[in-house]
Amino acid sequence: MIQISGLSARIAGRLLIENASVTLPAGTKAGLVGRNGAGKSTLFRIINGEFASEAGTIALPKNARIGQVAQEAPGTEEPLIEIVLKADKERTALVAEAETATDPHRIAEIQTRLADIGAHSAEARAASILSGLGFDHEAQQRPASSFSGGWRMRVALAGVLFSEPDLLLLDEPTNYLDLEGTLWLEDYIRRYPHTVIIISHDRDLLNTAVNAIVHLDQKKLTYYRGPYDQFERQKAEADELQMKAKAKNDAARKHLQSFIDRFKAKATKARQAQSRVKALERMGTIAAVIEDHVQGFSFPDPEKEAASPIIAVTGGTVGYEPGKPILKRLNLRIDTDDRIALLGSNGNGKSTFAKFISGRLAPESGELKIAPNLKVGFFAQHQLDDLIPTQSAVEHVRRRMPEAPEAKVRARVAQMGLATEKMETPAKDLSGGEKARLLMGLAAFDAPNLLILDEPTNHLDIDSRNALITALNDYSGAVILISHDRHLIEATADRLWLVRDGTVTSYDGDLEDYRSLIVGGPKAKEDKSKSVGADDSLSKADQRKANADKRASLAPLRKKINEIESLTAKLEKVIQALDAELANPALYEKTPAKAAQKAKERSDAVEKLAHAEEQWLELSSEYEEAMAS
Repeated sequence: MIQISGLSARIAGRLLIENASVTLPAGTKAGLVGRNGAGKSTLFRIINGEFASEAGTIALPKNARIGQVAQEAPGTEEPLIEIVLKADKERTALVAEAETATDPHRIAEIQTRLADIGAHSAEARAASILSGLGFDHEAQQRPASSFSGGWRMRVALAGVLFSEPDLLLLDEPTNYLDLEGTLWLEDYIRRYPHTVIIISHDRDLLNTAVNAIVHLDQKKLTYYRGPYDQFERQKAEADELQMKAKAKNDAARKHLQSFIDRFKAKATKARQAQSRVKALERMGTIAAVIEDHVQGFSFPDPEKEAASPIIAVTGGTVGYEPGKPILKRLNLRIDTDDRIALLGSNGNGKSTFAKFISGRLAPESGELKIAPNLKVGFFAQHQLDDLIPTQSAVEHVRRRMPEAPEAKVRARVAQMGLATEKMETPAKDLSGGEKARLLMGLAAFDAPNLLILDEPTNHLDIDSRNALITALNDYSGAVILISHDRHLIEATADRLWLVRDGTVTSYDGDLEDYRSLIVGGPKAKEDKSKSVGADDSLSKADQRKANADKRASLAPLRKKINEIESLTAKLEKVIQALDAELANPALYEKTPAKAAQKAKERSDAVEKLAHAEEQWLELSSEYEEAMAS
């Protein structure tokens, strides 16, 4: 059991956690959630003994081992399998001692302990963990120095999983994993025999792998049983009850205060007034539910729709060196309304394919047809380094709009979801999520027909990910998505393509089928990939395509709804401006005729607004019914 009592913590003078308490039963798999900057990583540092709390205690079982992924990835010349094996320090020490021990009693003790901790099956277990994280047998024998930083972080994760601590602390473990590694990790954590606390913004991980949520909010810790979706419902219900209780409390206080104000000066009522003052003091207040506003995303629709297919490939081959293709036998087409998610392990060619269809890589052979004047927007996590560190978001956008007035430049930055106070902040001082918003906004700046997003969610919290889903679903162009976030894929993609064995095929199944294929299970025996152009009238791929066709057929209706929404916003501003003018008494004294005209304009605007709102309700209902049918 882990017991946190009265914990307070401060970083650089800022109080992050204040008198917080929570208890986790042994064996709990808990997701630690809260807004970026709330103090989640600080809490991990306190639990791990790296940072001292200002007050309070954390009680852990005696001799409990705490494990956390190292901040620096291993980069030595040792083979990966050896690095992982050495992560279990007790086993390493015992094996080393066994080679030199001469006392028969000590040798017996060592061998008994090695048997107790499963040392003889350690290499097989380490290999299994590395395999689950994407390293085949050959890769496991290679030195760590031969891998990139992201892959070495997987080795660090493999090491802490292999050491099997009593308390496993994982801080955004999926940030350096692909979808396949994420699915494997979900399954591993669910079966892990000890206590786990995970900081994550991956909704599916928090729904699949954990059985409790610890919410860090307003400097307090609150424990909720169940996965994330259940927590979200419980939190919403608790917030609603608190808001009702506050309204009731406020009304009662107002009533008491009104009596006190009216009668405190009257001798006959002074005594009653004084008793109500005491009652008011005893009553106390109920805090309001504080809702943090999440900035949205906005991707401008293509100015001119390109003719389908926007991209068509026949017999395509692509790679980085002549004669060494990464992908071949490419036969595919992408239409104006396609929403395609790419599946496949890192290293299989997903990013290569994205660069190919974006025009960054030319085909070695085969035919590539691109629609005339096709605009492509491309976002990839590694491009965060392409931002000019010393320039602000406003300066980045001004370079794209050199002739535009300042107000227009700032309005464009606001559309990217950056708060006003962050617009002048140098890029190097922006958070990862803020940099991602800026880069996504720049990628979609010219209203592309095709938007390619390569791991867009790594620095986004859950609410920001939901805002991204909304923006993608509102966007009318085509989307190619590479992501380890299952919730994002399921909410936005209509088609799944599998990048594997040096080519791209459609995947005739859903993500649950794919999960079973990756981690094993009753569905794992069936391979549901097929040629992108293959025909199967009953396939799930066709069902997704039908959904895309339905959305395309309803595009004019959706456009009309959007136009009405814009009109209502304009009318509301007109009415607000007229109200301000009509509230000025001088208008009636100096120009009564103008006042009458303004009053008529307001009446007309109100009538138009009412009509527009009726239209919006009618068309929205029609759209929802059509989508549901």
